[in-house]
Amino acid sequence: MGQKIIRFSDLTGTHVENDDDLVRIVVRGHPDLADGPVEIEALGSELAAVEQLALDLVTIELHYPDTDEPETVVMEAEAFNRLASATPMSEVLRGAKRVAAALPGQQTPAGAKERVNYASPEHAGRPHKGRTTDAEKQVVRQRLDEINERLAAEGVRTIDLGNAEHVARYGLEALAQERGATLA
Repeated sequence: MGQKIIRFSDLTGTHVENDDDLVRIVVRGHPDLADGPVEIEALGSELAAVEQLALDLVTIELHYPDTDEPETVVMEAEAFNRLASATPMSEVLRGAKRVAAALPGQQTPAGAKERVNYASPEHAGRPHKGRTTDAEKQVVRQRLDEINERLAAEGVRTIDLGNAEHVARYGLEALAQERGATLA
């Protein structure tokens, strides 16, 4: 017995006759995207207008002296250029001090703040508002000691296996029991 796979565009639901017509789209940032990049597929013909709709955007980080994390802002290049009133922005940028290049894919969608991926080892366990995802819980369970070392080095509260709230938030019941922690 054989199998036949029927594929459809994720954007329009259109039947895909030929797999060579499919374009893989990685969505790295979107206001409705909470747990990191996702992948969808669409027909190349459905994406013909994408290049014409693209905006000239600038991604900037605002490093305020009273905050630990920078705020990432994405704005239209024209609006950013207007911020320079004494000298054209092109000259300001030419004379600016260089910083380390960002990693590929660190852009955010227009009008949105960059979301921190708390399911990554670099951010897991850090206090934050909102829901703790299963992915973050898993990273914390697998790397608790490493995460606590990072948090302590950052001057942030560590995850305490004796703290009932921490244990519940990250699903650490089995680990707390294994290590003989007494919940408070």
